[in-house]
Amino acid sequence: MNEFRLSDYVPIVIMFIVAGGFAVTNILLTQLFGPRKSTRTKLMPYESGKDPVGSARERFSIKFYSVAVDFLLFDLEVLFLIPFAVAFKALLAAGFWVYGVPAFTAVMIFVFMVVVGFIYAWKKGTFDWSLQARAEARAEGKALAAERKKRLRSMPKDRPLPLGTPTNPGSRVPAVVSDPTLVSAGK
Repeated sequence: MNEFRLSDYVPIVIMFIVAGGFAVTNILLTQLFGPRKSTRTKLMPYESGKDPVGSARERFSIKFYSVAVDFLLFDLEVLFLIPFAVAFKALLAAGFWVYGVPAFTAVMIFVFMVVVGFIYAWKKGTFDWSLQARAEARAEGKALAAERKKRLRSMPKDRPLPLGTPTNPGSRVPAVVSDPTLVSAGK
C-alpha cells in the first residue's frame, strides 16, 4: 500500500497558484491599460442575447430552452463517459464477466439514450440555424411583441405602466410612473 505524502500534492498547489496568478494578472492589466471609453451601449446591462427591457416574464422562443436542455444532455454525457473510459481497463482486469460486461452494458444503454436525445433534438430543428429558421424565429418574436403591445393597449389609461415598460415599442427608455405615490410607497 502506498503511504500518504503531502509532497505528492505540490504540483496541484502550483497549478492553482499559477491559475490564480494568471487570472489576477489579467484583471489588473486590463484595469491599468485597457480602454476606458464608456458608451451608452457598453454601460447597458446584457442578458442572454436580449436587451433587458420590459418585464422579466416575457415569453422566449422554445429554441432557447431546447438548446439549454441539449447542452445539459451532452455535458452529462461527458461527465459520465470520461471517468468510465479511465476506469474501464481496471474493471476488465478485476473481472471481465463480473465488472467489465455490466459496466459496458450500462454505458451502451446510456450512449443509446444520448443518441436518441440527439436525434430527437435534430428532428425538432434545434440545431437548425439556417436562414429559414432565423426567419421563423424572427416572425415568432414579432408575434410575441405584437401580443404584448396589444396587451399594453388594453390596460386602463388611468393605471400607470409597469416599471421598465418602454413608452415607445422601439424605445429603450423606461416608462415613468405617472403616480408619484406608487414610487414613494415602494409599490
